Amino acid sequence: MILAIETSCDDTCAAVLEPDGRRALSNVVHTQTEHSRYGGVVPEVASRAHLERLDGVVQKALDDADTGLDQIERVAVTVRPGLIGALLVGLSAAKGLAYARRLPLVPVNHLEGHVAAAYLADPTIEPPFVALIASGGHTALYFVTESGMTLLGQTLDDAAGEALDKGARMLGLGFPGGPALSKAARGGDPARYDFPVALKEKNSLDFSFSGLKTSLLYKLKALDEGDIQEELTHLAAGYEGAVVEALTRKLLRAADLHEAPALVVAGGVAANALLRRRLMEEHERRGMKLVIPPPELCTDNAAMIGAAAPNTLAVPFPDYLGLNARSV
Repeated sequence: MILAIETSCDDTCAAVLEPDGRRALSNVVHTQTEHSRYGGVVPEVASRAHLERLDGVVQKALDDADTGLDQIERVAVTVRPGLIGALLVGLSAAKGLAYARRLPLVPVNHLEGHVAAAYLADPTIEPPFVALIASGGHTALYFVTESGMTLLGQTLDDAAGEALDKGARMLGLGFPGGPALSKAARGGDPARYDFPVALKEKNSLDFSFSGLKTSLLYKLKALDEGDIQEELTHLAAGYEGAVVEALTRKLLRAADLHEAPALVVAGGVAANALLRRRLMEEHERRGMKLVIPPPELCTDNAAMIGAAAPNTLAVPFPDYLGLNARSV
């Protein structure tokens, strides 16, 4: 079996999976609440919280799977990208666990983990497919084949999740911004305010969200405080709708350009209800296979890291002792 650890940002995660990585026996996530007062994740605070909680999270993952370390055959861990201090906590723990039992260690790319969450959601899906990864730190399109992931396009400035968080902050909705913005947008008219969708060129697969944030800023400056409160629902709906439109448009364009038989959507923003609804409409209209993991597998978790392990080269004992984490 596989023991997986994920500590790339502010969630302390561990999971136990069956050897093929297609079924999680446990998936434990401890979400840090320490950052809410700052309006964003503080790297030093995140690292210290991982140190305090990782042992307990790993033990709970083993307990939930009704297993012990003596039954673990591989340890998988996120090594990049992410907050370097947070990554080092998880990697150091994984090294220690693997070394103590002379097990191989599987260093997993966080983005490949997000894509691998699709294998947990639908064990029948196989490459090739086009994958959209949309989160607080990343927004990119990949063409996934049996030999690996090829980058098709990416954000030129902010990630989609970052744009949602900053938009929510400008609207006074708090942190984390994505869920707060979606809640505020319920019942709003997305057409009431015109928000831009950048890079509409026919063959462009890149994203840009900086202009969208600027557009919201100017709209807020043009309104009085009382008017902002009255128009909040419509502003939130229009802003969220522009982010979803950009993601949907580029994903479908990539599918057409590469004649992809299936689509995968992953990352924290894939939990957005409007995006899921919009893509399901396209799925039904086009008849194309679509896999969007359940929300608990979209946000950071260790099960997705374990799901990527069977397709990632393991480092044998004890060679991984010199393995480093990478922020990018």
